Amino acid sequence: MRRTVLFAAWGILFVAWAGGPLLAQDPPSSPDDTSPDRIASSGSAAGGTNASAPLDARVGWIEIDDAIQPAIAGFLSRALRWAEREGLEALVVAMDTPGGLDTSMRSMIKGILASPVPVIVYVYPPGSRAASAGVFLMMAAHVAAMAPGTNMGAAHPVSLGGGVTGGEAQVDSTMTSKVTNDAVAYARSLATQRGRNADWAERAVRESVSVPADEALELGVIDLVAATPDDLLRLVDGREVELPAGRRPLHTAQARVIELKPNLRDQVLALIANPNVAYLLLLLGVLGIFFELSHPGTLFPGIVGGLAIFLAFFGLQMLPVRAAGIALIVLAVILFILEIKVTSYGALSIGGVAALLFGSLMLFEPGLGVAVSLRVLIPSVIVVGGLFLFAIALAVRAQKRRQVTGAEGLVGEIGEARTDLLPRGRVFVHGEIWSAACRAGAHAGDRVRVLRVNGMELEVEPAGGADPTGP
Repeated sequence: MRRTVLFAAWGILFVAWAGGPLLAQDPPSSPDDTSPDRIASSGSAAGGTNASAPLDARVGWIEIDDAIQPAIAGFLSRALRWAEREGLEALVVAMDTPGGLDTSMRSMIKGILASPVPVIVYVYPPGSRAASAGVFLMMAAHVAAMAPGTNMGAAHPVSLGGGVTGGEAQVDSTMTSKVTNDAVAYARSLATQRGRNADWAERAVRESVSVPADEALELGVIDLVAATPDDLLRLVDGREVELPAGRRPLHTAQARVIELKPNLRDQVLALIANPNVAYLLLLLGVLGIFFELSHPGTLFPGIVGGLAIFLAFFGLQMLPVRAAGIALIVLAVILFILEIKVTSYGALSIGGVAALLFGSLMLFEPGLGVAVSLRVLIPSVIVVGGLFLFAIALAVRAQKRRQVTGAEGLVGEIGEARTDLLPRGRVFVHGEIWSAACRAGAHAGDRVRVLRVNGMELEVEPAGGADPTGP
């Protein structure tokens, strides 16, 4: 029961930590809700009214402030459908991303290229970046803009395989070259299609170059630099963009800006796909399954652990996970379990903690903007390792404890001779009358101690404080 309570407390602390950011966010807005959550009236900034601009022009606004992964791709897809359904003049994507997954990036780019609504990708606010996958999204945008104090670049693809040695090195080098050439061709095609600097796009992929906003504008990598959203709408007003249906100008100077926020589904998916949360769910699931297997019938750890494992797998399948990291975490669990069965004097436990630590560090591919924070990883390893060691200590203590039931539980018990034991007779032990034999002999009423159980007969010895030979 005490172990179940401890596990429940750990689970409650995890839920409080993981659910806090979700509950702290603003309530999600419905995609059908066209009331202006944020309205930027750009008329004053524009200095006048564009006579050709529709009076009811509206511009959509979404924010991407995370690594590019399936949850983000799904949010952009929903935003594009919303913008088309609402007949918006354009959709502004305020972006700050370290990069992310190639598959999610390509899905987002396909949506942008096929969108009948112009997409303006805006690296904002100051201090933001469009790195790695963010560069490709900037190249695909109908209008690419940056705020002062932002940067973009470093788009070299990161291999999703581990390092190799020996004869496999040449194969790995060939594969890296193929992936790089594919990314270069993709970046150049997007830049050419939008009339941007294709040579710089190639350098960003091959050499991982990065540039600030003003230099990006000089190089022809982006279309404009805007300090504020109002400036952005004023500067893009009248600009012609190429859409699947043909070219048309943008009318944004007097447009209302309507923000679409992630709904509950988007937030939950993004939360689960967060590497920190997916990692904690994995550890919680491992703990739950371990406690359920070591204490069958407890139910609560098994239910919570099974649910956490499935949620962790759902999150991990959206992230660039290393098989070696998963294998080391599984090895850690096996070593912890073996510590209960094998006398290793703590060696298996130390190995389990080391495997858990290295598996956690190697869980995600480096260089993709997806990693477990050390502020989460180190305390988690300490807590989980401590809980495993605590459970193992309890199990070992239980194994070493003298049995108090069955025949073995009688060994060491003190009883009373009911008849003379010369050498056999009867004794009263543990509330029962037993046949007994005493090599040293004892008289009725003497105290005796049980040495062993031989079938239905006890072997006893005088317990002291009585004369076995009598008067």
